[in-house]
Amino acid sequence: MAEHIAVLANPFSGKGRGGRAAEAAVRLLRERGADVRAYAGGSAADTARLAVAALADGPRVLVIVGGDGTLSGVLDTVCAADVPVVLVAAGTGNDLARALGLPRGDARAATELALTGVPRAIDVGVVHTAMGSRKFLTIAALGFDAKVSDRTNRLRWPHGAPRYYLALLIELVRLRAMDFTLAADGETARNAPGTLIAAGSTSSYGGGMPICAGAVPDDGLLDVVHVAPLGRLRLLRLFPLLLRGTHLSRGEVAHRRARSVTVSAPGLVVYADGERIGEDDCTISVLPGALTMMVPKETDD
Repeated sequence: MAEHIAVLANPFSGKGRGGRAAEAAVRLLRERGADVRAYAGGSAADTARLAVAALADGPRVLVIVGGDGTLSGVLDTVCAADVPVVLVAAGTGNDLARALGLPRGDARAATELALTGVPRAIDVGVVHTAMGSRKFLTIAALGFDAKVSDRTNRLRWPHGAPRYYLALLIELVRLRAMDFTLAADGETARNAPGTLIAAGSTSSYGGGMPICAGAVPDDGLLDVVHVAPLGRLRLLRLFPLLLRGTHLSRGEVAHRRARSVTVSAPGLVVYADGERIGEDDCTISVLPGALTMMVPKETDD
């Protein structure tokens, strides 16, 4: 079988940016003389099915065009395959692309990594709930931030990061502390009331908010951030620090690294990669180096 590059697209990601980005990706690869096989999913289930078909043909590289959710939705398939992935970021938040230094807003530059990039094995998170297990790429959110994600998904305006910030302000009005129970790396569970808990192998969610500032995508650990119970005014004062990623030194913010963390709370909702994936209680763990991504070559300054 001749070597080829598979392009799997979600044409509806990013309010239609995915379709335009997919066309640009296929066009560039064919201009470079590559043998390209293109697949376009009309739904999440369709995309998952096409990922299986695309990888069954043994491509040299799988180019995925869409947002973090597009890649997250096929993680079981791509992690099981020995095929590196190129992400052409065409979603709303694009936090994985941000974490890996991938081009954003330039489909051709991102697609070039299929030809010129270098492989980097990154960690993949797993959330285990009563509903089953689900892999994720960036950050699992529990508490206030999960409620913000839920609100973000229901808003239709504005687009991009401002929509997340608007959702945050709406949920701020409804702010209530949660009675978390928390245990990391097999420790005895302890009561840990708080505003939110975030656990991730990358630094940002919501289109660039670095809640897990300093997280390294391939260190085999989750960065776990716990924010103590806060009133609205104190959370508003913390918000500018969250935007700058300088909040971890605050007394109301606890930060540690762990291989797994178990969290439960009455009314708990769990979000990861912007999707609701469970409730009530969960265990979040990490699969070190489970996904190989093509990233830009490092250059000497």
